[in-house]
Formats: sequence, structure tokens, C-alpha cells
Amino acid sequence: MNELAFAPPATPAVAIEGGGRFPVHRIYCVGRNYADHVREMGSQPTPPFFFMKPADALVANGAPIPYPPRTANLQYEMELVVAIGRSGRNIAPAGALGHVFGYAAGIDLTRRDLQAAAKENRLPWDAGKGFDHSAPVAAIRPAARGHLSRGRIWLSVNGKTQQDSDLSYMLTGVPQLIAELSTLYELKAGDLLFTGTPAGVGAVQPGDRIEGGIEGLEVLRNTIVPPA
Repeated sequence: MNELAFAPPATPAVAIEGGGRFPVHRIYCVGRNYADHVREMGSQPTPPFFFMKPADALVANGAPIPYPPRTANLQYEMELVVAIGRSGRNIAPAGALGHVFGYAAGIDLTRRDLQAAAKENRLPWDAGKGFDHSAPVAAIRPAARGHLSRGRIWLSVNGKTQQDSDLSYMLTGVPQLIAELSTLYELKAGDLLFTGTPAGVGAVQPGDRIEGGIEGLEVLRNTIVPPA
């Protein structure tokens, strides 16, 4: 009597540079991690705080992204994504990089109007952040090729640069983010951590071509298409 009621869906996964796929357990995201983005959103710097996206919100590099329902303001947020390869709780910052499998370029797509309404009414951000196709991620570069703490991060729409900054401007670096997150959740191999976006976020429409990159990582390219 332990049979499943129906076949479970396939495990979401991200391509790995050089071959193979990284099975995804959870997607964590940190907010307000670049001072210039904090200012452009009219907010104040805060200690790191986190929200989540479902694992099946992943979008592969090159795949089309249907414009989501219930929004008139779909916005991009270019981010460094950290792939966790070893489980842990209460991880010390000094040992945090030992839990990193690799790094990738990702975009935190946001239904900004729904997020703004949630903020105004002190409600959760789930509808604004955790919707279908909201987490495009390029191939993961294994950490064996080096860890990232600086390097250009950029995004363009239809060939025009909209975001252009450096990872060194993060308010809280990757080791500290991992350490803090691990006090709230037991991190598992397969988790992804989106580490925040610099200034320059903006809206996109069906037909727009988005390209985003981080120095040393595969460039992420997706096109927004009409609603499914």
C-alpha cells in the first residue's frame, strides 16, 4: 500500500559545464544585497534576508520564457547563482566555500507590481517572485575552477546594456550568505542560492531578448514570448 498515487515529476536540473546535470533541491534568494539596487528601489540596507522560488521555476539557457499571468510589470534581476554541493547546518563563514559545488549566471524574474502590492500590505512575496519560469539559470561552472568574489556582472535587453556592475559590490559576500542561510535551514546538496542584483532593473515585454553574464561564466540568453 506504499505505491505512489501517480508518477512523480522529473527532478529539475541545471546543466554543468563540461557535461552532466545538477539536480536541484531548493532555490533560495537573498534580497537587497547591492547598495545601488537598494537605493533605486527606495529601500534601506538590511541584514541578509531570504525568500524562495520553487525548483521547477528553473528555465534552461536558451529556452523561451512565457510572459507570466496577472502582471503588467515583469522585471529582470541579474544575479550570481551559487550551487551547493555539500549539506550542512550552522556553517562557519571560514568553511562555507567548501560547501560550494559551483557558480552560474541567473536571473530573478519578478512580477514587480505584485511584489509592490505585497510589500504595501505586508504580505509574503511568493506571487511576485515564485511563479512559473521565474528562474533562468545558465550552466554551472564547477568551483574547482575557482571561487568568485569579484568580476563584472551585466545584463542587456535587445542588445542595450541595462545592468553593469561588479560582484565585489555585494553588501554580504557568498561565505557570509551561506553561513547565515544555514542557520535558518539545513542546506542540502542540490540547493541554489541567488545572491542579489545590482541597480538597473527594468521591465521586459514579449519579444524582448535578454542576455546576462558574469565574468568567467556562461552567458545566459533567453527571449520573452507571449503567454502560454
